[in-house]
Amino acid sequence: MRIALILVALTALAACGPAIPDSGARVDPGTGVGLASAQEYERQKAAREAALAGASLPPPSGIVATPMGGGAAAAAPDAAPAPTSEAEQIAADTRAALGVAAPATGREAVQASPSNPPPAVVDSAGISRENSFDAVDAERTIEEDAARIASNRARYQVFEPEAIGPRPGDVGPNIVAYALGTRHPRGTQLYRRIGVNLETKAARACRAYPSADQAQIDFLRRGGPERDRLGLDPDGDGYACDWDPAPFRRAVQKGQ
Repeated sequence: MRIALILVALTALAACGPAIPDSGARVDPGTGVGLASAQEYERQKAAREAALAGASLPPPSGIVATPMGGGAAAAAPDAAPAPTSEAEQIAADTRAALGVAAPATGREAVQASPSNPPPAVVDSAGISRENSFDAVDAERTIEEDAARIASNRARYQVFEPEAIGPRPGDVGPNIVAYALGTRHPRGTQLYRRIGVNLETKAARACRAYPSADQAQIDFLRRGGPERDRLGLDPDGDGYACDWDPAPFRRAVQKGQ
């Protein structure tokens, strides 16, 4: 009973005491020491997080609210005017990359655009003045120009084709004349060939010639097409080493 009375008395005394107002103090998250205000708490917290991240926080006096590149101090009094078109912006970016200053002349720069007319070329080396009517008119009259044309026509000559004369000396059989003098296709046997393994022997013999034309010339020179002493015509069609007379025949037909 006595203990209950003591507890009631202590509770009454605590209710009668003055309330302690909230001062808004905070505790340093690193040291546990109380701070004076919420602003100081936020500053200390930001500094601790920056230190943990390996960065350094600039002092409060070094922080300004003016955005970079803005304000009147950012623009120089002699700076070039801002570009007003896409072409001017490209030119400005190119000059900035090359470190070239903007042209100080009052003449407007030439814009690289497909719609722009080509610049005038006056007396440029390598450009013919014959394309300029004013230049030609200043150099000669119409009568002089007509006389020059007549002179060029007088020097113009047309050479008529002439017949080809006989071939000088003994240069061997003419395979063109032989091709035009025959009509049968390749593989048509007209001449008798005797022996065994004629195809194998002909393949070995034909490898000695740089071309089928050379083989045909040598074949005709040594008695062909009736005789085949070198074994170049195993099927007896009169054409050595698969020589083909068709291209010569087609050339004559196209010319007729």
